[in-house]
Amino acid sequence: MLRNYRPDEALPLSKVALEAFEQFRLDYSDWPAMAVGISRMSDLSNAGEIIIAEVDGQIVGGVGYVGPDKPKAAFFNPSWAIIRMLVVKPAARGQGIGRLLTEECIHRARRDNSAIIALHTTSIMTVALPMYLRMGFAKVRDAPNMYGVPYAVYTKALA
Repeated sequence: MLRNYRPDEALPLSKVALEAFEQFRLDYSDWPAMAVGISRMSDLSNAGEIIIAEVDGQIVGGVGYVGPDKPKAAFFNPSWAIIRMLVVKPAARGQGIGRLLTEECIHRARRDNSAIIALHTTSIMTVALPMYLRMGFAKVRDAPNMYGVPYAVYTKALA
């Protein structure tokens, strides 16, 4: 079940985000600093919306959605809707939760009349990146590295 995030869910969402990124801890040059950023996933609700995936009353995933003309990183066009920090608990993977969360962001971007939805990701995300490509996202440019890991910006036209 997908639903909107509630402010009292910051801690359980942080736990899911950290668990989801744990497999990449050796890829980042400063994992403790990266982990601090990941643990603040709930801060995405300040500029956008957080969508929660819940199974049997437990949070198993989440994603941030930021609509067009809302504050976002400089490597994104301000007019784009963006997807931020898609996370799924390792134990819940393989059930299509990541795809459902991404599709919900696309739905909200269309609701907001955005012509393009974008995200940034990295090749170390060996499940997420191929999923995005299958869903029609295409690389448009490199983005700044995060703690030694190369990232790139991907977009999908919604027209």
